Amino acid sequence: MKQAKTLIFATALCSLFFSGCSDKQDQAQQKPMAMPVHMIVAKAISLPYSLEEMAQTEGAKETEVRARVGGILMKRLYDEGSAVKKNQPLFQIDEAPYKIAYSQARVKLEQAVREEKRLKGLVAKQAVSQKEYDDSYSARLVAQEELNQAKLNLEWTTVRAPVEGVTGRATKSEGSLVTTGADSLLTSIYQNDPIWVRFGLSDSVLDATSGKKGDLTGIELILPNGKVYSEKGKINFLASTVDTVLGTRQLRAEFANPKGELLPGQFVRIRLIGPVRNNVFLVPQTAVVQTEKGYLLMIADKNNKVEARPVEVAEWHGTDWVITGGLKQGDRIIIDNLMKLRTGAEVMDAAVLEKKQQAQQPQQQKVEQNKENKENKENKESKDNKETKK
Repeated sequence: MKQAKTLIFATALCSLFFSGCSDKQDQAQQKPMAMPVHMIVAKAISLPYSLEEMAQTEGAKETEVRARVGGILMKRLYDEGSAVKKNQPLFQIDEAPYKIAYSQARVKLEQAVREEKRLKGLVAKQAVSQKEYDDSYSARLVAQEELNQAKLNLEWTTVRAPVEGVTGRATKSEGSLVTTGADSLLTSIYQNDPIWVRFGLSDSVLDATSGKKGDLTGIELILPNGKVYSEKGKINFLASTVDTVLGTRQLRAEFANPKGELLPGQFVRIRLIGPVRNNVFLVPQTAVVQTEKGYLLMIADKNNKVEARPVEVAEWHGTDWVITGGLKQGDRIIIDNLMKLRTGAEVMDAAVLEKKQQAQQPQQQKVEQNKENKENKENKESKDNKETKK
């Protein structure tokens, strides 16, 4: 019985000992490992203010070509989209009725001239009254003006380009009835050199560039293919009122277009370059966390603990955010695994870990190679022994 009690006591003591060891192992296992993350070191730079906005091109002059007389459109005399010279014929309206009207006006004028001449001789002889002669004189002047109008109408049947430029699409086809008034538009002509670029900016953005045209140090145009246009621009219009719908002020830039590379209606991006700012930082966009309260960066402090730091952001610069406040020179910014991080969590520099692994890799390869050589040697010796026994 005594031996049984001793055995039970020893068993309980061992159980407590191994339980304590197990708790220590669990605590060691529960301790979180430092998460490997990649970091960049904040470096202050001087950078000019830069802003990109969507914009649309338009001709420096967009001139409507309208019919001045009505009639059937007989022919289009130009190729749509081609360049035309001033006074070049564009459309031909049926001129037959206007030729008739011109002939009638000319005959009427000849008749009025003869009547005035006849009455002039009679009034000198006092055979007719002065009033009859004055009426014939007025009738001759009216007939002259009617002839002039008939001549203009006949000339207007040939619709000519009022300015030099590039033509647009014809709004009427051959055989259509052309009327004067609101439905008289036939096409438009665009003058593309220089070309204008229209865009809008909010008051806050304008404040960033001081809101004055003279404070901009450069204006660039980014084409739809992503390339920067070779010519530099200048602001030639800044609206004095704010659009009540969009909350922006309209601006217009002017660019030389000698080769006709830019066409009216293109959607492009315009880049405004403003004053130089000192002590700003460039941080990858993927490293900036946007929350309801603002923008954050995950910083690794001197103890490799995570700190969520509020920062002030400006605009994008390529694939980076421009950080204007909240960062200091030398801060270590975490740029990946952001969703897994928590404030106060321990991290380690993945780049340092990768370098250690790369440094250990040749040594490991050497060990494996030695092991393989040893195995090959043993296999060879074993084979030689077998042959010797035979």
